[in-house]
Parts: sequence; C-alpha cells; structure tokens
Amino acid sequence: MSDCQSCSQFPELQTSGYVLFYCKEERLRTKLKTSGLNFIEEGSIFKLRYATYEELDILLDHLGRNITLFEQEQVFCSYISNELVNDRFPNMVAFPKFYQRLTNREYVTIINQRLFTQHMQPIFNLRENRAYGYEFLLRPVSEQHAFFPGELFAFSQKAGLQSNLDSQARIASIEVSSKLLSKGIKRFINFLPSSIYDPTHCLKSTFKVVESHDVDPNDLVFEVVETEKIDDINHLKKIFQTYQAAGMKVALDDLGSGYSTLEVLKELKPNFAKIDRELIDHCDQSSEKQQRIREIVEVADAFGMTLLAEGIERKEEVDFCKDINIPLVQGYYFGKPDAKPLAEHSLLVN
Repeated sequence: MSDCQSCSQFPELQTSGYVLFYCKEERLRTKLKTSGLNFIEEGSIFKLRYATYEELDILLDHLGRNITLFEQEQVFCSYISNELVNDRFPNMVAFPKFYQRLTNREYVTIINQRLFTQHMQPIFNLRENRAYGYEFLLRPVSEQHAFFPGELFAFSQKAGLQSNLDSQARIASIEVSSKLLSKGIKRFINFLPSSIYDPTHCLKSTFKVVESHDVDPNDLVFEVVETEKIDDINHLKKIFQTYQAAGMKVALDDLGSGYSTLEVLKELKPNFAKIDRELIDHCDQSSEKQQRIREIVEVADAFGMTLLAEGIERKEEVDFCKDINIPLVQGYYFGKPDAKPLAEHSLLVN
C-alpha cells in the first residue's frame, strides 16, 4: 500500500465510540454547538459520542438536516473507538464523504479487506487466430459480500475512497495474472486517472507488485476507464508516460463515444485504443458507423496505434472488423469474463 492518505484504509467502524468534527469558521462552529446535539468541545475539535450504529445514524442524519450542503463541505470528520479515546485519527474528510462511508459500511469493508477478485475476458488477435490477452474485471470474492462493480466504484468516488479501491484492483489484477497466465499473454488492467494524483508516487505500489510477482512489464496494458470528461489531458499524459517509462503499455477505452474522441486519441497517442461497443454494435448494417470506424482506423494507422473492437456479439461484426483490418477483438461472441483463462490460448476464431 502507498503511504499516501488518499490510498490509506478507512478504519472499520466500531460499535461504539466518538465522531470527531472540525471546522475553521467560528460562525459554523457556533451553529454546530446549537444544533441540538450533545457535543464535547476539546479545543478545535468537537466530539460526539455514540453507543450503537443506529444511534450514530440518527445523530448524523440530524446534523445533516441542520447544516446546508455548502456548510457540510466545511466540516471535516473522523471517528475513534472508546479504546482510542485519547488518539486523533488524522485522515479527516468532509462531512458528505464521511456520511457516505458510515452509511455504506459493507462497501467500506469490501474495500478495506479486499473482498474482491478479478475475472478475465479473452481478447483475440484476428490476424493470428489466437488469444492475444485478457481484460481483468472486478468481481466479488464470495456471495456473502456481493456487489455490482459499477456501484462499488460509484460509492468509492462519492466517499473519497476511489484511490484506495483503484490501487487495490490494479494490484489484484497483477497478482491473479501472475498465477494464471504465462508470459507473452497481455493483461489489460483498468485504472481511473482521477485516482492517481502523482504518477511517480501513486504507482510505486503497482510497480512493486509487478516486480515481486515476476510479471513482464511488456505484458501489461493499463487502460483508461474514466466516465468523466478528461479535463486535464496533460495529467493523463504524465500517467501514460510513467507507465511507458516502466516498460508497460497504455490504452484508451470507449473510443468513438463520449469524451474519447479522435482529437483525444491524436493528443494522447496510446499504444492501444478500444473502439466503443455502441459503435461496433451492428456496424455491418450501418454505413454511418462504418464511416466513423474507418476514420478511427486511418488515425490509428497513421500514429502506429493498435485497435481493439469491443462488445462483439455477432459473426457479421467480426467479418467487418476483419475486412477493415482491425487486429484485436473482444466480446461475448468470443467469451464472457471468467475466473479462469481459456484452456487453449491458440484456440482458432471461427
């Protein structure tokens, strides 16, 4: 784990203890003291004791109703157990993030205890008729701690825990791949640019796991999966360059949809670019889609980037990709995500 607080664990909530509150503005401090809650004031810190989870939920709901959304961002919170009553947990966060963490305790447990694994979806090389690699996708480790990956990541962003989850998901992918895949098989691993504040520092734990598990850096492809607008392209460039300087490859996801445009592709020049599934869906029947895909192929060829068509479910889509010389393909037509790789990597594509 990184020493950065952004990637540090959020302690498991104890059944009783104290919530800590801090804010700079005197007016807001006065408002907290008159909110009807039994605060204990110790210098610049307010403490609020709770005896049960239910009592804590009621206290936080009451406080949330008595301060505005703007004011909530000015109040920073943490908590300590009864056993650590004289300690101060340093990683205080704004009230909205703190509230998310305490009202979604199961998600916090899943992230803290890394109760997830990675399933692999095969990626095929149409030119060589063989499995080229796998994309790693987050999945629950057991039914006892089930979750939908999209919901878990959405929670982590609201709660300010996305750096922790994203880092641990990358590490889990590398560890699983080292046990199940032989050298020479590419491993496409997702990452959120917003979770990496300083690439040189934040990626140290990732690179350390690559080395300790004897994974060939050339087999790793780190893939951007950012649903938000890429508003700091220079920052993303630095992330790409940090991966590439370590001998790894990078990929841009969802090309042709949202903010993954041809202009972004030209600016970033990734090693791989994945054409969005919406653009691939029934592309054999749409002249408009075919034209857009051909434009992408032209740019990729000009800059030496390798294209991958994702979301393929029909043979006709495979045939079109072959015809316009897209080398890599992925989708349910070839295989769904699974805990184990294909039994035979040289499986022919029909």
